[in-house]
Amino acid sequence: MDQAVLLWGLLFGSIGLGFLIYAKQQRAVVPLVAGLALSIYPFFVSNVYVLVLIGLILTVIPYFIRI
Repeated sequence: MDQAVLLWGLLFGSIGLGFLIYAKQQRAVVPLVAGLALSIYPFFVSNVYVLVLIGLILTVIPYFIRI
């Protein structure tokens, strides 16, 4: 496992935790799903570029989708 994968996984996992806390307080579905996905997907992706791409996409989804 590469050091960059661990650091990017930590970053996106932390963002996911922030989304989960926000979703719990606001009772919002989209940040909840994005937070769960951000917390789980780094375990399954080992390519740094794919990890960053998916992380960025999942991070901006709650800003564009409001339910």
